[in-house]
Amino acid sequence: MSLTYVIPDLHGRFDLLRDALAKIADHAAGNTGTIVTLGDYVNKGPDSRQVVTRMRAGTFEGWRLFPLKGNHDAMMVEALRNPAKMQWWIEKGGDATITSYGGNPSAIPEADVAWLDVLPLMHTDAHRIFVHAGVDPDMPLDKQSEHTLLWKRYPKGYKGGYGDRHVVHGHNSFADGPELYQGRTNLDTLAWRTGRLVTGVFDDAKPGGPVDFVVVKGPAA
Repeated sequence: MSLTYVIPDLHGRFDLLRDALAKIADHAAGNTGTIVTLGDYVNKGPDSRQVVTRMRAGTFEGWRLFPLKGNHDAMMVEALRNPAKMQWWIEKGGDATITSYGGNPSAIPEADVAWLDVLPLMHTDAHRIFVHAGVDPDMPLDKQSEHTLLWKRYPKGYKGGYGDRHVVHGHNSFADGPELYQGRTNLDTLAWRTGRLVTGVFDDAKPGGPVDFVVVKGPAA
């Protein structure tokens, strides 16, 4: 069985990322697989720098890793390249990111900023679409706007996906999640605050939602 593990919004919680990767390895029981991360590596939580460093290092030998961009990652890049956006970023949790880099925005390595900047906005496989926030079901995938992919909010209880493909996303934080619908799965459980990170496990040969979950818990913020 080939499996894809999907890690949602981390927001500077390196402890949860570390524990999730360890638990994914245990779950895989010696098999290789795919890991998709849904973005929002930075802001709000205490260890954004450590999260970015760990993500840039890759995962396990023989595994495939697809790190996607989140709106907070885009926000950080924009602020560091356009000082007029700095206060907006700080108010959205960028202050915690700056602290994790030593307290001076100018000390944030350009290599980290560049890595965040070029992250893809979407990953697809035979049965699913993985994205930070969501997709417009009425637009071709290659015509989706960056704003939709990074910022979309699905209406509460919306069950649709994208045609016959299941959409897997984060962004819309729900502490008691994940939210499971016929056409989409929202994995964002507000982990940076709740201390509960839920990784969705998907069978690459089976359409639809997750077949299992890998759950790790740490201190609440």
